Amino acid sequence: MEKLSVIVPCFNEQETLQDYYDAISKVRETLLGKECELQVILVDDGSKDGTLTKMKELSGQCSWIRYISFTRNFGKEAAIYAGLTHAEGEYVSLMDVDLQDPPELIPEMLDIIRQGEYDCVGTRRVDRKGEPPIRSFFARMFYKLMNHISDVEIVDGARDFRLMTRRYVNSLLEMKEYNRFSKGLFGWVGYKTKWLEYENIERKKGETKWSFFKLLAYSIDGIVAFSTAPVRFAAWLGIAFCMLAFLFILVIIGRTLVFGDPVAGWPSLVCIILMLSGIQLFCLGLMGEYLSKTYLEVKKRPIYLCKETNVEKEADEK
Repeated sequence: MEKLSVIVPCFNEQETLQDYYDAISKVRETLLGKECELQVILVDDGSKDGTLTKMKELSGQCSWIRYISFTRNFGKEAAIYAGLTHAEGEYVSLMDVDLQDPPELIPEMLDIIRQGEYDCVGTRRVDRKGEPPIRSFFARMFYKLMNHISDVEIVDGARDFRLMTRRYVNSLLEMKEYNRFSKGLFGWVGYKTKWLEYENIERKKGETKWSFFKLLAYSIDGIVAFSTAPVRFAAWLGIAFCMLAFLFILVIIGRTLVFGDPVAGWPSLVCIILMLSGIQLFCLGLMGEYLSKTYLEVKKRPIYLCKETNVEKEADEK
């Protein structure tokens, strides 16, 4: 019998775990009818509430539920990588615990991927109902920008919720970079992906851990990880202002020779200096982002540290 491993990152999700268990249990019965065994790997990303306790409780009730607990909060990307590392199944799925990713889609995704035409079945939202308008606007702008400046295609509205073949997962695991941006990695590895669309589902319990500023920082990580366009932009901006400065010099020299009129305007001079200083600092900031990512990579620190787990040792050696 084939096995499907479902990876579920969790951070302070004690309120939602029981509901998720109830929903995934129904899906398990459907999968067993399709000759597919289910393995659920709950990854505790350094939660401060009773998430780990609830994980242990569910794991004690069901042999098909496993858990991994980090020593501290390493972030969702680390939790995804840990789950992929420990997954045992021929097929691997990734989803959130808050049920915004509908578990009932999993059997349909499995049927599609078993046909052999696709190595990944992904999901995307057709709307952003329930999200703040400003957040939705910037999200759409991010996808448009990324697809314009990067060679990696990132589908607008794409969720992390997907089902992958073993060779697709193995390709993801070959990339051991510290600064991970999964949406970009999913596109970078290639392979053929089938997209399923569904309407946005609002979280019923708990609160989202992704504030506007966290999403902004995450988007910057994605841009830096999958495009060098900002560096080229800084270079071209510097060239443009050098040419503009040269033209101003010619204008000032010509005006002085023709009219004998000294150039006045201290306020305008101060404004120009402030503007150019701001542009220089902005460009230095762009360089600093790339340099800081390089600095973190060369340290070769582990992506996460595991405090405790009940996943079999064999999975660690995969």
